[in-house]
Amino acid sequence: MSHVTKAAVLAVVAAAAAVPLSAQTAALLDSTFREWNSTSGPGCTVGVDFNGQRTTRSYGMANLEYGIALRPNSIVESGSVAKQFTTAAAALLHIRGRLSLDDDIRKYLPELKDFGTRITIRQLFNHTSGLRDQWALLGLQGMGPGQAVHTLPWILDLASRQEDLNFTPGSRFLYSNMGYVLSAIIMERVLGEPFARFSEREFFAPLGMTQTQWRDDYRRVVPDRATAYSREGNVWVQDMPFTMVHGNGGLLTTVEDMLRWNEALTKGTIPGGTELVRLLETPPTLTDGTTIRYALGLSVDDFRGTRMVSHGGATAGYRTHLARWPDRQLSIAVFCNAAQANPNDLSNRIAGSLLNLPAGRQAPSAPVAISRADLEPLAGVYRDSTNDGIVRITVTGDGLTAAPGGRLIHLGDRRFWNANAGELRFVAAGSAWRLERPQDGWGHFARDEEPGPVRASDYVGRYHSPELEITHEVALDSTGALTLTIRRAGTLPLRPAYRDGFTVGGGRTVRFVRDRRGNVTGLKVYAGRALGVRFNKVP
Repeated sequence: MSHVTKAAVLAVVAAAAAVPLSAQTAALLDSTFREWNSTSGPGCTVGVDFNGQRTTRSYGMANLEYGIALRPNSIVESGSVAKQFTTAAAALLHIRGRLSLDDDIRKYLPELKDFGTRITIRQLFNHTSGLRDQWALLGLQGMGPGQAVHTLPWILDLASRQEDLNFTPGSRFLYSNMGYVLSAIIMERVLGEPFARFSEREFFAPLGMTQTQWRDDYRRVVPDRATAYSREGNVWVQDMPFTMVHGNGGLLTTVEDMLRWNEALTKGTIPGGTELVRLLETPPTLTDGTTIRYALGLSVDDFRGTRMVSHGGATAGYRTHLARWPDRQLSIAVFCNAAQANPNDLSNRIAGSLLNLPAGRQAPSAPVAISRADLEPLAGVYRDSTNDGIVRITVTGDGLTAAPGGRLIHLGDRRFWNANAGELRFVAAGSAWRLERPQDGWGHFARDEEPGPVRASDYVGRYHSPELEITHEVALDSTGALTLTIRRAGTLPLRPAYRDGFTVGGGRTVRFVRDRRGNVTGLKVYAGRALGVRFNKVP
């Protein structure tokens, strides 16, 4: 396939497939992607299949060094959109009796620790296994993406050294890429061949997805692959995923192939048929009876009153989103090679217009007035029991604001709503308050003690994690402020958040642990998708 010359690029950046678009739809796409229609930066490719009419268009550049424009058949890496392909492979093996989605994973991965409770393949896929996320753990080692070339055996070794789970399997939802890497290893052991080869034979070739392959070796030359970029200041820099890890992500594909995939799912013409689609789209129920929206590699959700099946992706500088509205015969794929792009928002704007849906996410009911006297007791610092994340609630004017989150709309009875978080409710807990978010099995936010005066000398010292085989150092900088040094990753400030708790760069929190005498004996790091990673204070 020949590349587009720079002269041609300067003549026209937006490229369209042969299938004609209505003038109205063409104008919608051009307007939606106007920001990315440039010869000086990366951009996006988009594919739309609506009522049987399929088209693809592209905006921006595939490679800035050689002046190559993005085209509808430019190869872009999928990020986590790939997860549905991993689950489809396992579901097909389940249907054929080669494995069961409800098998204990230690049946295939005896290297893993026995935590005294079963973890199933299905729980790996719907993020209820409790296993910590690989990227969060590698970041704590100073060995995150871009700092090392990771492999499947590397991730298996990391999993085998986990000393604790984030939570009891099946009790909560917390996104973890590690489950998908482990499932790829499981399938390779069951199949006796590379997982990538099985995917090609069983899915890509039969469905005519001729431009799709797993990035199981990042060094492989892939014609028409778009380079990924991130914005730093006023310039674009390359931001490529140099890793061998796949299954959690790592699918190289085009929007045209993604539309073929979506069509096969919608029509049930995928290998495995409607039974495979049912397995992929059935959300699980947690042990407390909560049904979550994440099924097997797919989110099944309500989009402004219409059923939507979708998944987004982000890896290095690639940003992607694949969605379908099966009841409305609409499928949209948006694949971008710019880290600053928001394909989810771009896709939603297209879908909202084509389906003539209400603009934006709407509150479930009209706002209800509440007095400032009733608001003030609710203000404070709340700590999420599932991930130790911090939410600060403040009274602003005649309402509440959450940081992060934004303005909260009162629905009555101390129930609030936010377009980002959905419904939140404040519940009395003795003389204090608890903040609950009932969706997706999220835990409770308990109001915590304000940090108060910090005696920095209590915390200074070296802390070792047997699980990660690394030592962090807590010290004082030249101003007397506390810092945390992560080997190979640098020194970060520790900012007081609650009693014995601090926030640190990258969305992490550090909670120091004391013995009965009040002496600090260790710390626990909460790194978003890796919770309570223990570090013992070195004498």
